Amino acid sequence: MCDKSDELFSKFQRMNDIAMDLENEIRSMSDAGTSNGVDCEDEELTKLVVENQSLKHRLHILNKAIAGYKTTVGEVKVNSQFSILNHLTDIFRDALSRLYDGEFVDNVTMAATNNAKFGDYQFNSAMTIAKIFKDRGIGKNPREIAMEVMKELRQSEIVEKFEVAGAGFINIFLKRECVAGLIKSILVDGVQAPCMARKRVVVDFSSPNVAKEMHVGHLRSTIIGDSICRLLEFFNHDVLRINHIGDWGTQFGMLIAHLQDTFPDYAKKSASISDLQAFYKESKKRFDTEEDFKARAYACVVKLQAGDKEIIKAWQDICDVSRRDFQVIYDRLGVKIIERGESFYQQRMVAIVEELTKGKFLEEDDGRKIMWSSENSGENRGIPLTIVKSDGGYTYDTSDMAAIKQRIVEEKVDWLIYVTDSGQATHFQTIFACSERTGLINKEIHRVDHVGFGVVLGEDGKKFKTRSGDTVKLTALLDEGLQRSLAKLKEKGRHEQLTPEELKIAQEAVTYGCIKYADLSHNRISDYVFSFDQMLDDKGNTAVYLLYAYTRIKSIARNCAEHFKLSNDLVQATTIDLDHEKEWNLAKVLFRFGDVLLKLSKDFLLNHLCDFTYEIATAFADFYDKCYCIEKNKAGEIIKINHSRVLLAEATARVLEKCFHILGIGLVEKM
Repeated sequence: MCDKSDELFSKFQRMNDIAMDLENEIRSMSDAGTSNGVDCEDEELTKLVVENQSLKHRLHILNKAIAGYKTTVGEVKVNSQFSILNHLTDIFRDALSRLYDGEFVDNVTMAATNNAKFGDYQFNSAMTIAKIFKDRGIGKNPREIAMEVMKELRQSEIVEKFEVAGAGFINIFLKRECVAGLIKSILVDGVQAPCMARKRVVVDFSSPNVAKEMHVGHLRSTIIGDSICRLLEFFNHDVLRINHIGDWGTQFGMLIAHLQDTFPDYAKKSASISDLQAFYKESKKRFDTEEDFKARAYACVVKLQAGDKEIIKAWQDICDVSRRDFQVIYDRLGVKIIERGESFYQQRMVAIVEELTKGKFLEEDDGRKIMWSSENSGENRGIPLTIVKSDGGYTYDTSDMAAIKQRIVEEKVDWLIYVTDSGQATHFQTIFACSERTGLINKEIHRVDHVGFGVVLGEDGKKFKTRSGDTVKLTALLDEGLQRSLAKLKEKGRHEQLTPEELKIAQEAVTYGCIKYADLSHNRISDYVFSFDQMLDDKGNTAVYLLYAYTRIKSIARNCAEHFKLSNDLVQATTIDLDHEKEWNLAKVLFRFGDVLLKLSKDFLLNHLCDFTYEIATAFADFYDKCYCIEKNKAGEIIKINHSRVLLAEATARVLEKCFHILGIGLVEKM
């Protein structure tokens, strides 16, 4: 269960936001009344003032309830759901609220420290508050503010002590027994996600086009989108993984016409197209050079849109070939996704155009019907959506508007996420704004995110392509990865230590894990260089290094399996000692798991999870080098097991497993 104080403070924040909105509305009405010569004490303004005063009174009571709860609570439940940053932030917000009558609660900044003498966490907002005071003409130095805040801090069950340091920092030292409690909770209850209100979410990702090869852009969208889904599913959201594929449009006319010529008996049995990409190129060449063929292609489009049975059969055959090719990629990458192509929205597009027309949202423009994201006229209206083309056809804008309506009205989602390249950012900003204008999206209810990403570059710094300049086929890319990873494993002599089955598992885990991790470990907004040599390096922040770290941890459990059986009774009976510096550092890193995930849920910058996973691995390496878990004699026989350290190693493995799962990296216990 979530901490009650967190729930109270969330309620406090919501009410505070309402109060601030009311305050702004009162000011705006008052200013408008004064400028227009209207009496500001009109009935509506008076009503708002009374409502605001009532709300402030309720806020005061709620704030006291928060403070009272924190004073009387006997024990803070510390487990992997727990957010140490949220807990400490609440403590300091509470102090600032009482000290400065509700001011500065949004100015709290907190950070973990890397130096033991500065504590485990540090409050460093006194400088910001001092600057605000200075701007008001009030002279208060940061240290003076820090001392005042210190006096108002309430004790926490997980904090050993607070101390003012330097120019105005407050160092925070955690109780080691509370952090040790986290280790036990991981082993008894498992690794759990921080509490979050459950939402129904659509994640729109991958989105290849039928009859075209999936390229590295689709790879990025697929990898990032899958990890976002895994993250949100871990938070227990109801996630719809949607693949909005391009399976409709004029290009299908030429594909169907070419199919009729190439496989004249397609209506009786499915066409055996072995290379759909080559098939597409052939049909495109004919479309560009043969006028008769072009006319037939357009006729096929008309029949397709009219639902002609034979033409629909041809269209389905073509889509099925692509669908099988796509599924091979998804299966190899371990990605689950539900197809919802452009064809799914055809009738819904008719409906959305009718609604936008009735709502008078559309304007005529050289035969087109366009929609602006704002009712305001002027030069800064941005780029309009083209809802209906001059020839009466629909566009991606139309299908995206229809998709939003279907997802909100039919699927009843609360949260829409689109994972595409950053070049489409303006398009989605406009789509979201237009949907908000029509009332489809209500920002009080719905959250919408465009998760953009940069392009993949080759090692020459140019857009990633083959030497001939063609798009790199994903199947060929994955095959090359398998060959390289196997060569790397054999270079390390792993084929002599592993069974053929174990070697195959390791090979696939390394290949797909490296490709995913290389992508996710870079800031998704930036371009990144695709290099097998870098991603297969077993040193530094790579999937190979992380997988080796994980297999090392699992080897500890294997080595002491005959003498040590993990059970809840053993966990409860064992005192987790964190006296050694390396034990404490490792445990503190694990303690931050919840905070890392909460940050990811806001910005979807998965490189932070990669950095955190690497930090776990390096902290474990330091721990493993300095703290023995198993003691052996000269004959290699186990003579002593440090239960506390073995349990700490097992907890580390479990957190790593959850990080790997979210990143889509397969587990391998021997490598």
